[in-house]
Amino acid sequence: MAHLSNVDLNLFVVFDAIYTEGGVTQAARRLNLTQPAVSHALAKLRETCGDQLFVRNGRTLSPTPAARQIISAVRQSIYGLKTTLGGLTAFDPQTARLQFTIGMRDVLESTLLPELMPAICRQAPHIDIAVVKAGRRDLEAELASGAIDAAIDVLLPVSSDVRQTRITAQSLAVLARKGHPRLRGKLTLKSYLAEEHIVVSSRRRGQSQEDLELARGGYRRSVRLRCQHYFAAARVVSTTDLLCSTTRPVADVLAKVLPLQVLTFPLATPDFDAFLYWHANVDADPANRWLRALLLAQTERPGSALRKRSGLS
Repeated sequence: MAHLSNVDLNLFVVFDAIYTEGGVTQAARRLNLTQPAVSHALAKLRETCGDQLFVRNGRTLSPTPAARQIISAVRQSIYGLKTTLGGLTAFDPQTARLQFTIGMRDVLESTLLPELMPAICRQAPHIDIAVVKAGRRDLEAELASGAIDAAIDVLLPVSSDVRQTRITAQSLAVLARKGHPRLRGKLTLKSYLAEEHIVVSSRRRGQSQEDLELARGGYRRSVRLRCQHYFAAARVVSTTDLLCSTTRPVADVLAKVLPLQVLTFPLATPDFDAFLYWHANVDADPANRWLRALLLAQTERPGSALRKRSGLS
C-alpha cells in the first residue's frame, strides 16, 4: 500500500461509487464523470491497493474479499469528511441538494411515505429520499458508515454509538374479506383459531410475532399460506376466507384499497413499538437533525396513520 501522502483520496470516492452501483458506467453517471475517467481511477486504485478490487460477474462488477474488507472504513471516512465540511455551513432545506437514505421495512412504507413525502416536497424541493431494507445485523455498521442516514425498526440490541427514540406504538388487527361467511364484524378468539391464516414474513421459516403472542397463551393457529408482502396477502384475503394479522395502521391502509374488514385482534397483546435510529457521529449534523425532526413530526401529528393504536386517534 502506498504512503497516504502519495494517494489521491478522490480515488476512494470512485471506489465507493463502483461498489454501490456495480459497474464503471453506472458509477460514472453517478459521479458525473466520463467512463474513461472512472476506468482510469479504478486502474490507479488497483495499483495503489495491490488488488483487483472488482471482478467481472456477468454484466456487473463484484467486489473482491479485499474490497469488502475496506468498504466500511472507506464509507465512514467519506461520510465523516462530508459531515465535517457540511457543518461549516448552515443547512437550508429549501436550497439543499442531497439524498437521504432511510432504512425501513417495507411494511412501514405504505403508512409512513404517503405522510412523509408531501412534507418533503413542501419544505425541501431538491432533497431526494431513498428507502432501503437494512439488515438488522448490519444496521449499526450501515449507520456508522453513512450508507444509511437513519432507520426505523423494532427495538434492537445496539451499542451506545447508536441513538434511538421510540416514535410509535401500534396494536394488532386482523384482516378478513367483506362478506366472510363466519365473521360479520366481530371476532372472538375461538372463531379466530377456527379459521386458516396467512403469515407475512421475509424469513423462510419461524414464528411470527402474533404466533409468539398466541403461544404465550397456549394457543396455536393453522397457517395455510406464508408470503413476503402484506399487499399480496391482502389480495388473497379479499378472495378467500383466509385471515391475515398485521398492525392497525397497515390494516387500515389495505382496507381502503381492497374489499376488506378490519377486526380487533382477539387477544390482549402489547403494542408493537417502532424506533428511530441514527448514529452518534451525525447527532449534531444539521441535515440529519432536520430529517429526524421531520420523521418525528409526521408520526406524532394528530391523525397520523402511525399514531393509531388503542387509546389514540
